[in-house]
Amino acid sequence: AHCRYALGMEDGRIPDEAITASSQWYKTTGPQYARLNQEKGDGAWCPEHLDNQYLQVDLGRLTFLTVVGTQGRFARNTGNEFTSAYRLNYSRDGLLWKSWRNRLGNALIEGNKNTYASVINDLHPPIITRYIRLLPVTKHSPTVCMRVELYGCPWEDGLISYSAPEGQYMMPPGSPIACLNDSTYDGVRERRRLSGGMGQLTDGVIGLDDFLKTHQYHVWPGYDYLGWKNDSLGTQGYVEMEFVFDRQRNFTSMKVHSNNMFRSGVKIFSAVSCWFKPRLIASWEPEPVVFKTVLDDKNPSARYVTVSLNRRAAKSLRCRFYFADVWMMFSEISFQSVAFYYSKTEFFPAAPSPSARSPPEDSNTPVLIGCLVTIILLLVIIIFLILWCQYVCKVLEKAPRQILDEEVTVRLSSCSDTIILQTPPVPPRSSHAGPANSDPHYERVFLLDPQYQNPAALRNKLPELSQSAEASGNSNISFDRRYPGEISAPHYAETDIVRLQGVTGSNMYAVPALTVDSLTRKDISAAEFPRQQLIFREKLGEGQFGEVHLCEAEGLPEFLGEGSPLPERDGHSVLVAVKQLRADATSQARNDFLKEIKIMSRLNDPNIIRLLCVCVSSDPLCMVTEYMENGDLNMFLSQREIESTLTHANNIPSVSLSDLLHMAVQISSGMKYLASLNFVHRDLATRNCLLDRRLTIKIADFGMSRNLYSSDYYRIQGRAVLPIRWMAWESILLGKFTTASDVWAFGVTLWEIFTLCKEQPYSLLSDEQVIENTGEFFRNQGRQIFLYAPPLCPPSLFELMMRCWSRDIHDRPNFEGLYRALRPHVNQ
Repeated sequence: AHCRYALGMEDGRIPDEAITASSQWYKTTGPQYARLNQEKGDGAWCPEHLDNQYLQVDLGRLTFLTVVGTQGRFARNTGNEFTSAYRLNYSRDGLLWKSWRNRLGNALIEGNKNTYASVINDLHPPIITRYIRLLPVTKHSPTVCMRVELYGCPWEDGLISYSAPEGQYMMPPGSPIACLNDSTYDGVRERRRLSGGMGQLTDGVIGLDDFLKTHQYHVWPGYDYLGWKNDSLGTQGYVEMEFVFDRQRNFTSMKVHSNNMFRSGVKIFSAVSCWFKPRLIASWEPEPVVFKTVLDDKNPSARYVTVSLNRRAAKSLRCRFYFADVWMMFSEISFQSVAFYYSKTEFFPAAPSPSARSPPEDSNTPVLIGCLVTIILLLVIIIFLILWCQYVCKVLEKAPRQILDEEVTVRLSSCSDTIILQTPPVPPRSSHAGPANSDPHYERVFLLDPQYQNPAALRNKLPELSQSAEASGNSNISFDRRYPGEISAPHYAETDIVRLQGVTGSNMYAVPALTVDSLTRKDISAAEFPRQQLIFREKLGEGQFGEVHLCEAEGLPEFLGEGSPLPERDGHSVLVAVKQLRADATSQARNDFLKEIKIMSRLNDPNIIRLLCVCVSSDPLCMVTEYMENGDLNMFLSQREIESTLTHANNIPSVSLSDLLHMAVQISSGMKYLASLNFVHRDLATRNCLLDRRLTIKIADFGMSRNLYSSDYYRIQGRAVLPIRWMAWESILLGKFTTASDVWAFGVTLWEIFTLCKEQPYSLLSDEQVIENTGEFFRNQGRQIFLYAPPLCPPSLFELMMRCWSRDIHDRPNFEGLYRALRPHVNQ
């Protein structure tokens, strides 16, 4: 669904020399004129004859081809030729050609009915190829002409063939026979083994939870899966598959989509062992990569299993997948890798021939030897310099952050390893640029960590930042003002140091710097509640200077009066969350707590947690907020499955796709409200979205204070600090928190929702690797890892997530746009 980009016939990115044909009627109807919507020459490619003629296009690299568009010869209303049908042949190497057939075995594709209208045909299955031939087929017209556009995207896996045992038949009791063969395989089938081709394991179609159901109409049960029975493969207890690639690659991981209907004897594989071969003519390396799977007997959903391959280099892999039950079924296999290029030092001069060992005395052998030694020495010096430069670059990537001349040196005690610096006022640029200090300022966070990158170096490393800086004429980094509250120039000499974490360990919103130095009771609009009516029930979390308690509030509905935000309790007591400041808190912590109360008292939205009342007339200071009975969204979704007949039959807690979309809309609505007030949340995630009895979502900020989610935060010296897996790259590397970085976190939150919170974002990466993954070094080398598309997620919604993760903050949508984009999904 995502791979439908025009490959360049119409706009000329495919050059004329890459377009050839078996024949042409005239020079003006040659293959170079076979471009969709173009009228050059005589308007199209027309072959000289009709029998077995073809138009061939070299795509320049392996491509995932999904759509073909064709037109006839219009020639400014003088043409009268078109192709009513055509066939496709394709080749990955230009030598071995294969004929394309659809999933029902039909090779003929419907063409055009007139000379001007284009006909677009989806290819089911898609083709992985470099060369493509279109062969016109007609029964009526004496001549045919074609204009063409091809659609798809680059085939990044580099896989050119896989080999496996042939799929088998399954006869479930009371169900139709399931044929689990690879019906679109384009290689050789002999002795019950598939070899030298590609098929359904690389067609981009993920099998359903129930392997008897299919995405396609008029096909047999089990069509989407390739499956094997344990005892039919002898006593070995595994399925062996081989994968061949276009060149040697460094493999990061392998993702295998596997069925897990354990009630039918089908499970994901228990373990896998993979051997590596650096070249096709070499032997298999003796040391395999072994991966053991965590088996799941509670969730029958099909899922991707990600196998780490430890960056091993190879051109071919042989993997053995071990059975965990009677049956094992795969619907898709993909690889994450980068191409491996040989160093010049791997090539050596050939050994001298016998005649060269005894040259005549008057030969130039000494001169040649001297030249050869000189060349070798020069190569060694060049290689040494290259390696040294790479080493220096890597050291710079991981160098400790150097304190610049205009920075202040800050040493933190063990109780806190994060600082937030308050940006000083920015002087007005000019009289026509708006009122002075019209842009609000925001708090920013910096990691004092040996892995932290030098912000000064980042200006040179990130082109989008350095260009902005040059455009502004400022040596500091300058950012566009599309999002309210962005920092115009991140200085590093701030002295007003406060914490990212609130005093209770919860997140504290970043807001425009318009509060005074000290706050008093008169600054707080929330009503004072009698503290003796708060009855302690449970401790929910804690921070450096405060705690969060679950309390029962007696008489709270009557206290709040009409218009109370509390739901009907049916005579039950009201449960509330109470943030309490400890008695030993510092004066700064006390002021921060009152500031947090003032911020919370300004929030009034159905999808934002509400401050109900306060207890600040005496110590300890308390704020009372809503408590949501269904807990947080992360816990709620992780305990549920997607709604199906199976969940209904077995009374398994479930949610529908409509429920998930409605949750996404509610979160976007709440964030739209925060953005309208220029508030930056800085910790948006499912753990900070709470649900009431009616599944209404309210965005909160308790996640950081709860031990349950401590692994979601980057830890320095044992203390949970930053939610880096949800943070935008500029927040991690530059300490820049804005509405745009909240949009990034919203995209990750959507990803959590549509994975039902079964997996942590970037679960295969350590915290340090997540930080490295955001850097320019990984992005330039093509090693950056991205979140995959959840199987439950509609393609259009995943495209919206990808926009939220745009490297350039100007390309990210705002929350108003996100809300408008998500609303129609719920209605559908």
